[in-house]
Amino acid sequence: MAIKYFKPTTPSRRHMTVSGFDGVDKHAKPEKSLVEVLKKHAGRNSYGRITVRHHGGGNRQKYRIIDFKRDKFDVPGTVVRLEYDPNRSAFIALIEYADGEKRYILAPVGLKAGDAVIASDTADIKPGNSLPIEKIPTGTVIHNIELYPGKGGQLVRSAGVSAQLMSKEGKLALVRLPSTEMRYVRLNCRATIGQVGNVDHENVSIGKAGRKRHMGWRPTVRGSVMNPVDHPHGGGEGKAPIGRPGPVTPWGKPTLGYKTRKKKNQTDKYIVRRRNSK
Repeated sequence: MAIKYFKPTTPSRRHMTVSGFDGVDKHAKPEKSLVEVLKKHAGRNSYGRITVRHHGGGNRQKYRIIDFKRDKFDVPGTVVRLEYDPNRSAFIALIEYADGEKRYILAPVGLKAGDAVIASDTADIKPGNSLPIEKIPTGTVIHNIELYPGKGGQLVRSAGVSAQLMSKEGKLALVRLPSTEMRYVRLNCRATIGQVGNVDHENVSIGKAGRKRHMGWRPTVRGSVMNPVDHPHGGGEGKAPIGRPGPVTPWGKPTLGYKTRKKKNQTDKYIVRRRNSK
């Protein structure tokens, strides 16, 4: 996937890059039967109070309904086109099945218009096909991995990421995730073959503040430049240290390394190696 650069006609244009959208139909409108209205809340809850800061504005979007479950078994489908999805970093593929039904799936690397995909226990090991993990050979690169059978893929769904099936032991499979975490997943959970597309997404440079506003992000202000009444880091003459053992949120909670996972989480037994283990 290529990265598109621009001539520096303005200061922001000098550093701005965009995806080349190779193989993506940029002029296609989303399938009407597979979109929903996406209402904006600007980070506010049902009481109207801001619970997530720095949200607001942004371009109007519609939500594309993605088939993470891949539960249309043994029915072959054909890729109609690849599309851009404003709600996620990965590109999506519109699939038309033999019975006429259409669905969106995450587009893996190598998938293009006209290709055939299928969700089946006997499917070939090729990008876009969905199988139970017990039917996938060891060493295969996979994405859109279920944690609970039938719930739909929850892991490895961002642009350019992939997991690897390391081994199978009894009713569990050992999977290496993009974070380098090693964890067990049930063999009867499903996964999709291949690496998620739009690999160069991480190399795109936003280039200007306005482009971030189009995404619905409002400006972020550092706590160290605020007054003491507004933030624990605020106050002091000149560029003062924060005056604490570690950085905190505006409400005094630890940040940057603060562990939020439960101390006695039931799924700890499935994690063989944590992502931040030495």
